[in-house]
Amino acid sequence: MNATQRLLHLVPRPVLRISEVERLIRVHRIVVPPLSRRTLYEMCETGIFEFAPREKLHSYLIYEDSFLAWVEGLSKKA
Repeated sequence: MNATQRLLHLVPRPVLRISEVERLIRVHRIVVPPLSRRTLYEMCETGIFEFAPREKLHSYLIYEDSFLAWVEGLSKKA
């Protein structure tokens, strides 16, 4: 396999914008009432959500698998 083919086999982790996470929580009624944006920021800072390296102060891109793991954890606790 040459170098170009190896590069094409990279699978980046999908990320969600914080606004999309808010929308998913609200639409699917994961937590009622929905969490505030400030709470979501705190969840990123405390390590509940894994996020991609960021350039701006409030530009979290949350890895989709970490969000799904959190949702799954909620259903296990119930």
